[in-house]
Amino acid sequence: MAARRITQETFDAVVQENIDEFDMDAVEALNEAVQQFESQGVDLSNIVKVTHGKSDEQTHEVLQALECLRSPAGSSRLAEDLQRFAERCRQDFAQRHLAAQRDAYPTVLSCWRRAGDERGALLATLGAMAALTDGQPDLLDAEGRGLLTEALGPRGDDAGLTQLAARVIRHCCLRHEQNRQDMVAAGALRLLTAALARHRGDAELVREVSAALRVMTLDDDIRVPFGHAHDHAKTIVLEHHGLKIIIEAANAHPGNPGVLSELCATLSRLAVRNEFCQDIVDLGGLSFMMDLLADGLDHQDLVRQVLSALRAVAGNDDVKDAIVKAGGVELIVMAMNRHMGNAQVCEQGCAAMSVLALRKPENCSVVMDTGGAHTALQAMKTHPAQLNVQKQACMLLRNLVSHMQSFAQPILEMGAEALIGRALLSHQDCGDMCRAALRTWAASCQPRSALAPFRLQTVGAEGAPGFTVLRGNQLTRDPGGGANMASGPLLQTFPP
Repeated sequence: MAARRITQETFDAVVQENIDEFDMDAVEALNEAVQQFESQGVDLSNIVKVTHGKSDEQTHEVLQALECLRSPAGSSRLAEDLQRFAERCRQDFAQRHLAAQRDAYPTVLSCWRRAGDERGALLATLGAMAALTDGQPDLLDAEGRGLLTEALGPRGDDAGLTQLAARVIRHCCLRHEQNRQDMVAAGALRLLTAALARHRGDAELVREVSAALRVMTLDDDIRVPFGHAHDHAKTIVLEHHGLKIIIEAANAHPGNPGVLSELCATLSRLAVRNEFCQDIVDLGGLSFMMDLLADGLDHQDLVRQVLSALRAVAGNDDVKDAIVKAGGVELIVMAMNRHMGNAQVCEQGCAAMSVLALRKPENCSVVMDTGGAHTALQAMKTHPAQLNVQKQACMLLRNLVSHMQSFAQPILEMGAEALIGRALLSHQDCGDMCRAALRTWAASCQPRSALAPFRLQTVGAEGAPGFTVLRGNQLTRDPGGGANMASGPLLQTFPP
């Protein structure tokens, strides 16, 4: 059931009533109103929770700042008023939501027209627009798109305007497919890639533009059945030379983990075709990523993004071999061991090794020899509640054993059966991958007929031994000790 909502006026009236009628102080009145509405199931995420006490001034600060923007007398201090408004909007979502309800968006657009060629006012306008649209992409309209293309096109030589325009595009296109398509139709992909090439020496601009390009390749709007993420990625690469521009930008910032992390994240979103993966290698992208991973092992977010990029480009079988020959598996294992406590690093590391092992028996041997299987199992132990870690680790183990059956017994001796069984019981969405891994081992370790079904020993509710049984695609628990089960070998024991 959808949460109930109230208006800002209703909330403010209740707070004021608590002050006037029940003689509460301002803080007590505010807390009482919050408790009252939350007890009734009202969602207050869009409500500004401040009080004005018994003073005559009953207007929220964000609305006061907005009123200053509308005043003709404020033209001389337009930039200052815009900055004040932006600061209020950045405080929290409720502030900018209230401002949007009071027509702040068209007011900010009018400030762009009033600014003329005054750079300070133009920068302040885009800053206010970026603050206002954060979490409110529906505000963007045709006039706003025109403002953004003007900032990136005719005014594109100004790095400050370009950076802020890219931020607005990112805010307006995140989880909003229609805005993405409209911005692409307006030429945003061409303008953003050109800006990245023109200003690749500006670290903050590179981060912002790279993030904006990446948002254009997402398929994250649940309101539409199909997005154009794949088409946008192809356009960036084929029509605007995006791969070359991103790699050149990365080479311009060798010692900046923040910039390199953003660029790797965007690069991984562009590796959507087999030839694109090879192009990344040919342009020096693989060497760049290998050096980045080796030199940046201490930077957790950078490691995660590089692993994600390696996972993406390894979709090409030739690139798989190039990664392994370049020492990629060793670096992945080192990165996972260094950041074992980070679930996202473990997920991406297991996923990257899984892709490298797929259809490549010789790569499977490298993964085993470098301790990849053991590291994946350690990740499963460390993050039992993380579904994606469990799934990617199971996929890796399954790929290793399906291509090299001689690895089945060594991996079982590491405790794989117990961990996969635990994941199968704990995560319903992990079932298919866990069962695939278990069936692969059943085929590899014993004659097929001897392992149907096979049993995993657990501990019953009262401490008595019980069994978890895999029959076909069904996993069931038999707390009675398995007296009624068909016979089958016991492969592994593990605690509940």
